[in-house]
Amino acid sequence: MDPRSLTLDRISVRSFRNLGHVDLDLGPRFNVISGENGQGKTNLLDAVYTLATSRSFRGAKSEDVILHGESVASVRGGLTYAGMSREQSVGVERGRRAVRVDGKRPRTLFEYAAHTPVVVFHPGDTALPAGSGAERRRLLDRVLLHLYPSGWDELESYRRASRERQRALYERGPQARDLDDWEALMVRHGLEVRRMRRDAASRVAAAAVPVFERIARGGSAFRAEYQPGAPEDADAYREGLLRNRVVDSRRGSARVGPHRDDLGLFLEGKAVRGIASQGQHRLVVLALKAGEIEVIGSVRGMHPLLLLDDVSSELDEGRTSALFEFIGQRDGQVFLTTTRPGLIDTSASPRADRRDFHVTRGTVRLG
Repeated sequence: MDPRSLTLDRISVRSFRNLGHVDLDLGPRFNVISGENGQGKTNLLDAVYTLATSRSFRGAKSEDVILHGESVASVRGGLTYAGMSREQSVGVERGRRAVRVDGKRPRTLFEYAAHTPVVVFHPGDTALPAGSGAERRRLLDRVLLHLYPSGWDELESYRRASRERQRALYERGPQARDLDDWEALMVRHGLEVRRMRRDAASRVAAAAVPVFERIARGGSAFRAEYQPGAPEDADAYREGLLRNRVVDSRRGSARVGPHRDDLGLFLEGKAVRGIASQGQHRLVVLALKAGEIEVIGSVRGMHPLLLLDDVSSELDEGRTSALFEFIGQRDGQVFLTTTRPGLIDTSASPRADRRDFHVTRGTVRLG
């Protein structure tokens, strides 16, 4: 393995979704998790993601990941990077999460997640090209937070200023005396967020476009571009906030600002959400995820964990083959689920690089 590869060597799962008691030694490259639908394959993938980030990639509340009848769920793992080993753990109770790295509690959940870069593709990600701009902003922010150490603080400072401005509008009206101050903070932090997101979008697009062309094997030309939600000029931005105070007091949020940013996605010059087939949507998502991996990997100097949930569905045989050819040429540990393990072609890699698991009713065994 490339010494820059981050690997999850072992994982212990207790009372997480339908996984009651699971202890696994994992492979350093490909971990193929198979089974029928509804048996717990995705739950195991979600346990890996939760160990890395402290959160479920399904957006579940903490209590929703706890096995029915239990009060606590936990995921523990041993990881290796650059020859150094560490232990991480996440404990989940109703309304609370407890995280540890080598037995110590990090200052923030963001600091915890920064230890273990991870990129996940799952069926819900089809909302990335087809859903609201919030989905695409989250993609940019995941990349932004690895690009810029100050990114989290800038995002939180902007959100706080935006909430306080909205509160002033609601409680004291458009003439509230503190609005100027909150709007000045929105402009200051908002322009920083804009700058960082533009950089993130540019880097992701540069990496995603050639991946799309390779996996799609010709066909439609793909393009991605940053679409800011506020003027770049500070005075124009401030004027937009001032001008829209009355409207914003009624609608509940500002009409201008990075909370309205988007990542425009286009096939043959037309918006993906309006013309793409379901298969094309999946290709776009895979390309964007590959871009995310590329950018985070280059910035952090490590290969993120890659999680692929039912990745071959909606792709024809040729495109599935191209996808796994692409994955096989990239370093890093991969976890993927499938109902058809025979379609997962890892023959270009040494046999020792692949480990198969089978899931039945929450029980996991070597495949």
